[in-house]
Order: sequence, then C-alpha cells, then structure tokens
Amino acid sequence: MGKVTAIGINRPEKRNCLDVATARLLSETLDEFENNDESLVAVLYGVGGNFCAGYDLKEIADYDGKNEESIPHFGPLANRTELIKKPLVAALSGYAVGIGFELALICDLRVIEDTATVGFLNRRFGIPISCGGTVRLPAIIGYSRAMDLILTGRKVTAQEAFNWGIAHRYTCCGAALGTAMNLASSLVKFPQKSLLADRTSAYFATFSPKQIEESLQFEKDNSSHLILEEGVPGAKKFIYHGIGRHGKFHNITTKDDNIRELDENLL
Repeated sequence: MGKVTAIGINRPEKRNCLDVATARLLSETLDEFENNDESLVAVLYGVGGNFCAGYDLKEIADYDGKNEESIPHFGPLANRTELIKKPLVAALSGYAVGIGFELALICDLRVIEDTATVGFLNRRFGIPISCGGTVRLPAIIGYSRAMDLILTGRKVTAQEAFNWGIAHRYTCCGAALGTAMNLASSLVKFPQKSLLADRTSAYFATFSPKQIEESLQFEKDNSSHLILEEGVPGAKKFIYHGIGRHGKFHNITTKDDNIRELDENLL
C-alpha cells in the first residue's frame, strides 16, 4: 500500500455507479485508509474510464414500495460529517455526476481530464442530493454558481469545472490518475503534523464542526423522503424507458402519460 493509497471504484460495466453494497465497501475502505498509519494520502478514482456516474438507478427503480426500510440508501457515505483524517485526491475521468460529483467534493484536491463531465444529473429523475453536495459545493465555488448547478442539474465541462475552481488541475484524457498519484506523492515528503494542522485549520475556517454537522443533517432530513416520492418513478424512466440516457435532458417530462400507459400494461 505504501504512503499513497489508491482507492478504485470498480464497476466499469455500470460506469462505476454506486449501489448500496459498493457504497458500503467504499466507506469501509476509506475507514481502513484513515486507520492505516503507514498511508498518508489517498487517491480516489474510477476503474475503466469513468469516475462515478451516480447512483445505480436499477436498485431504486426496483423498489417494491412495501417497506421504506428496504429502499436503497447510502448511509455510510451520507453520514460522514467529520473531515477525513488525511488528504484525499480525486482523479476525475468520464462521468463524475450525481453522487459521483458529491464524492469528488469530499476530496481535498481534484484533478480533471479534459473529456470529463461533472454535475447533478440526478436532477432529471428526482433523486435528491443527499451526501453533502448542497453543503460543500457552495463553500467551494460560491452560492450563486452552486445554485446554477444544483437547480439546473446541467452537465459541466471539464474546462468550466477547472475555471470555476471545482477542479484545481486540468489534464488530458487518460492522465488524471497518474497526475493525481504524482500530486499525492508530492505531499508525503512534507512534515505531516504541520500539513495536517494547516489542513484542519483551513477546513475549520470554511466549516465549523457544528455548522457542517447541522448542515449535513438538514440536507438529509430535508430531502431523503423524496427518494420515494420522486426518485423511484424517475429511476423507472431511466431504467425501463430509456429516458435521459447518455446524459440527455430532452423529453424527461413530456413522455409521462405514455410511460404511465406502458407501466399499466406491464401490470
């Protein structure tokens, strides 16, 4: 493992979408990194060309509506209110959208490839932002720009993400992981106690512990119930009717009546 830990999200056949099992495994892996005294920095990346294309909507679409306890949730990731003990660097390639975008925002530094896309594309399907995105993004790029991305759900190019400060290094396609690993390696040569102290001070200046804990809890309380109300029907649009595939925004509402008829025919 060494002083730099590489953590890869490995569901390339799903563009590294997170299902509950993968989210749990990722959270456990982050815990292992935090508790490993030998490892000083971690690089988070996606295997196979995409960082993380959001939630696995198949899990949400297949919710049977009978037991709210069984609906897919991402508690281990959503409940992370404290600063991870050591620096995280995100290597962004392909799609880094929805919860994938939120994962990138958890990291301290973000390297982005010129062909990558970020954004809250989950807006199209009524999947709420529930892993800290509404809290961290305004702190990083300001309220006005954050509201643009939160309300519209639009795709953001790598160049715009770099210009706005979402990512701090811009590289060519296929180079994000290598650049991120080199960046992470450059951090381990410094005296670590001072580095971590200054990192914590900067974090505290942006988020007081009480503020971020209250804000993250409010985000969850304010929106988690919408997974049932809007998220499940929205996920069905994508999974069973192909609406919104490949990041498309058109026709996401105009086909509702047709979808209702198709769904009734399936009963």
